[in-house]
Amino acid sequence: MDLAGKVVLITGAGVRIGRALALGLATEGMRVVVHYHHSSAEAEEVVHEIEAMGEQAIAVQADLRDMLRLPELVEAGVERFGHLDVLINSAAIFERGTLESTTETNWSRHFDINIRAPFFLCQAFARSLQSEQRGHIINIADWRAQRPGTQYMAYTLTKSALVTLTMSLAMAMGPQVQVNALAPGAILPAPGDDGYFERLAQRLPLQRTGSPEEIVSGVRYLLHSDFTTGELLYITGGEHL
Repeated sequence: MDLAGKVVLITGAGVRIGRALALGLATEGMRVVVHYHHSSAEAEEVVHEIEAMGEQAIAVQADLRDMLRLPELVEAGVERFGHLDVLINSAAIFERGTLESTTETNWSRHFDINIRAPFFLCQAFARSLQSEQRGHIINIADWRAQRPGTQYMAYTLTKSALVTLTMSLAMAMGPQVQVNALAPGAILPAPGDDGYFERLAQRLPLQRTGSPEEIVSGVRYLLHSDFTTGELLYITGGEHL
């Protein structure tokens, strides 16, 4: 896909990896729908940075747990730019929860935000496409989706489901839409990190942690490819091994 002039909706695009994706794809000439929940100031800053590049962007607020708002995110992009070409499901929550400590609230929040919202956004995106229009969906998963553990039970289950959803949608939406996923590793430290992120680097095959730009590069590859679908692309420095 030639990205110049194309329109992308990115969830959670005000902060962290979503922010990097919004700015990185704007440098390719894409117009960006910047979704945010609470990060209003950060989302507006992303819009201003994109506009300073000479490209176009809008910020749209929505709680991804609100089913009525999900189609409105797609509609906002279509109303502003005429169509959407790419959907990137980046927003997610990552909260600890073991077999003993996981509550119904913890479980429901993860499933609502990390898998239910992406599914119904994909559905709304598919319905917005014109008959001859080609599209891409990219889901931001996690290497843990294929290597389950015990400390983040609900989170890991939702990311595993997101990988399965990616493969199912690749079959259901081809050839019009290519659907792929990324599995990031140690890209950004968690808020309040006590140095674990730096210590982790010594255990990785590449002996370093990553950066958001490496996720942007992975997305660029998938969007430029015309023959990749149903793929899970690991960007972990070998952590998943």
